[in-house]
Amino acid sequence: MHRRLSLLPLCFTVCALWTGCETPPPPRAPLPPSESDLDLMGPTKLCDSRQAFLAVHPGVAPHIETWGSGQELRISSEHSHSKSDESYFFDEDGTLVGMLFVYRAGLDLAPYRTLRYTLSQLKPSLEFYLTVAQLADRQNMESSTIYDTGDEKTTTRYLVLGERGDQRLLEASFTIDPYVKLFSPYRKEFLDRLRETSTQTGGRQLDKQGAEDKEPFASLQQFARGQTAQLAYCGTKNQVIALDAYQKASTSGFTGTIWQAELRHRLGVSWEAAGNLEKAKSELVASLALRPNSPEVVNNLGAVYWKLGEKKNALASFEKAILMRPNYAIARFNVAEAIADDNPRRAITEYETYLALVEGIPEETDRAALAQKRVQALKHQ
Repeated sequence: MHRRLSLLPLCFTVCALWTGCETPPPPRAPLPPSESDLDLMGPTKLCDSRQAFLAVHPGVAPHIETWGSGQELRISSEHSHSKSDESYFFDEDGTLVGMLFVYRAGLDLAPYRTLRYTLSQLKPSLEFYLTVAQLADRQNMESSTIYDTGDEKTTTRYLVLGERGDQRLLEASFTIDPYVKLFSPYRKEFLDRLRETSTQTGGRQLDKQGAEDKEPFASLQQFARGQTAQLAYCGTKNQVIALDAYQKASTSGFTGTIWQAELRHRLGVSWEAAGNLEKAKSELVASLALRPNSPEVVNNLGAVYWKLGEKKNALASFEKAILMRPNYAIARFNVAEAIADDNPRRAITEYETYLALVEGIPEETDRAALAQKRVQALKHQ
């Protein structure tokens, strides 16, 4: 990349140091409490293949339904290990991306001390009144709460009926983070499952209760599929799937400007990974036309400019990203890379600023080690 290759023996192009030129998702810090003594998933894990799922459920013949471009496998409470209505959602590649457990009669949480303690430490993400006529021992309208927890890549949500000390679990969902929007227990189609009964009487009709998508489901599903593949939520990146997913999301389309802008951004990153730099540049420029003040897009456009040999435009983009977000660590690193030959003193400062910003972040270990080598080499010129 630079002229002084003998002094910087590990110097690569800017994008080669990135994970596909995208900004990795920031870790949640600190993570919320998530311990539970209610084992719903058993041997099943998110990101399992459909084949692996069926292998750990021998003798069970789940009911299969279409779920957008994927499938939902349902196991009724009579045949499930959790004694709930279980649903497992697979994308079109056969990857398990979400699970839903529905207790239509409510599961008394009194025996589950650890889970009750965890819930007591979480702040409610949503509180509302819910009518579930199947709960004969409860009032028709009951206060309910959704709690969110999880880890760096997954989200767990509990829909709980009643006040603390007298709670029943109605729904629990486990989701890969890109799919969170599609698995809220407050989604209308999931709340409706609590009311699936031929004997329902009394109570207020709740046809309007629950969230519904403003954007096309197909677009949301494919966008989540693209993020899962592009950002390695299931362990490895798959840029081919990511590009396919984002192109499909583009075909079905978004109506909101923010969604449109981020889709163009992700398409740009995918085209860059596929080696089509002109298409990558076009998509990133289009994204910025819709949402000009996104430092991630500006930074990623700079990376594409650099690969195209447009070094002045590249540096200008990296500088602009820093102006938008002074603590943008990767943009600091990229500025240092771009100016190391012409302005080594400032490059050292930018490298050191980057190192201070990423201290303690495991995802930046390799790049941080490279930055330290760069600093040593520049200081000994």
